[in-house]
Amino acid sequence: MSAEFKNYTLNFGPQHPAAHGVLRLVLELDGETVVRADPHVGLLHRGTEKLAESKPFNQSIGYMDRLDYVSMMCNEHAYVMAIEKLLGVEVPLRAQYIRVMFAEITRVLNHLLWVACNALDLGGMSVFLYAFREREDLMDCYEAVSGARMHAAYFRPGGVYRDLPAMMPQYQVSPFRSPKECEALNAARQKSLLDFILDFTARFPGCIDEYETLLTDNRIWKQRTVGIGVVSPERAKALGFSGPMLRASGVEWDLRKKQPYEVYDQLDFKIPVGKEGDCYDRYVVRVAEMRESNRIIRQCAEWLKANPGPVMLADHKITPPKREEMKVEMESLIHHFKLFTEGYCVPEGEVYVGTEHPKGEFGVYLVADGSNKPYRLKVRAPDFAHLSAMNEMVQGHMLGDVPAIIATMDIVFGDIDR
Repeated sequence: MSAEFKNYTLNFGPQHPAAHGVLRLVLELDGETVVRADPHVGLLHRGTEKLAESKPFNQSIGYMDRLDYVSMMCNEHAYVMAIEKLLGVEVPLRAQYIRVMFAEITRVLNHLLWVACNALDLGGMSVFLYAFREREDLMDCYEAVSGARMHAAYFRPGGVYRDLPAMMPQYQVSPFRSPKECEALNAARQKSLLDFILDFTARFPGCIDEYETLLTDNRIWKQRTVGIGVVSPERAKALGFSGPMLRASGVEWDLRKKQPYEVYDQLDFKIPVGKEGDCYDRYVVRVAEMRESNRIIRQCAEWLKANPGPVMLADHKITPPKREEMKVEMESLIHHFKLFTEGYCVPEGEVYVGTEHPKGEFGVYLVADGSNKPYRLKVRAPDFAHLSAMNEMVQGHMLGDVPAIIATMDIVFGDIDR
């Protein structure tokens, strides 16, 4: 009797360390070779789009933060710009520079977490510790402007929540930090947030050099990533790729350059593009993007230091009055109360706004029926298209290559499952 050989099915995740808790991937294996991959979406479904239809426009900004919970302000950016497009309002120039600066800070935060977790998924522990050192500084910038380290709700229709603070919070002496350690940590925190950001941008390229020393020419890293998950430029476009996934395949497409919004057309930066379209090129492109984002942040910070001005529209039908006015003026109190309970009615129409999110094109399609709530909100998540290509990318690879391909996609399930 001849032996019978047949493929077997393996559940990869959701608890697998490289599936990060929410991806269930059903793999069909021939020995250790992947024949087919079936990603299951919906484990994290929270109904964000449907919830937004039952709330005033301005009450859904907090939901945007929680979509891709690694790129918080970039999600807010697209949603807020969609509302502004429907309202037909022009945001003050200083607010536009602040938004662009924080969108790029968010891009660096995203890529730092990505490079840290990607290395961790492939067995490299050190990079995780290095990258989180710089993330702490950028999280402090988030906290300084919004009071929250992650879910900031800082971008508002008409501008930003408030102007940049003139003083950075200081580390205090504690059982865990000696006076000497606090002095070293507080050295760059003696002035304003902008001074702290300028200090960060001066030393950050050296930190990126450290990550590259650990990974870029590391032979184990290259063995795990070079030639893995190759996607040609034609297939990348056909599959709906965007962001670093598309640029790593050799397609020079970046909404910040091709369809500029806010003040990106005033800034000097380049678009990093790969050649091979493999996991290694996607790593190189993201590292190069961190360097370019650092340049953008520095340019914005220098402009903001030299140009004070309003950061919010003066129309209190859309934006809240100043708090000191609200405490003493009846009209301001009424505006404040009406704005945060009922919101505002948006003219009838439909609009799509796409922004260059750290993961690709993040789009918000908004339909208004003239009321104070969206008739329909649809989010175009960049990593949904990337996850859809999982089957094609892993076919013919070994089981050990699956974590490398998942990691290189930079997927976050908050906006995939929505």
